[in-house]
Amino acid sequence: MKINELSATPGARQTAYRKGRGPGSGNGKTAGRGHKGQNSRSGGGVRPGFEGGQMPLYRRLPKRGFNNKRFAVQYIEINVGDLDRFDEGMTLDALSMKQSGLITLPKVNDGIKILGNGELTKKLHVRANAFTASAKDKIEKAGGTAEEV
Repeated sequence: MKINELSATPGARQTAYRKGRGPGSGNGKTAGRGHKGQNSRSGGGVRPGFEGGQMPLYRRLPKRGFNNKRFAVQYIEINVGDLDRFDEGMTLDALSMKQSGLITLPKVNDGIKILGNGELTKKLHVRANAFTASAKDKIEKAGGTAEEV
């Protein structure tokens, strides 16, 4: 087989649809736009969401209140019980938690928040963006320190 012998499968290629090329093309004169009207004009047509003058859907539906989701702080939450896997006296920060596999997300969004679920038996120095009161209490009871960054 040679390159000049290759051809497309029958039906795979359609001939170009040439608009406004005379009556012989089968699509001359108005070029498939019909006679007169908004869509026949150059630049004609309506904007997205326009419903012919009927009140559009986006204006018919109620819009109430304020949603904080766009502005909310997104912490990666880690329980105190999960920190018990680390060695005694270690300093834990976002980088060390990520290297150990405790944090699996690609990005540390707005930081790390330590939650108070579980028990801690080892003395650890934990550096995070936020702590719950119970988490801070458990870390300090175990002899460690909780430092907010």
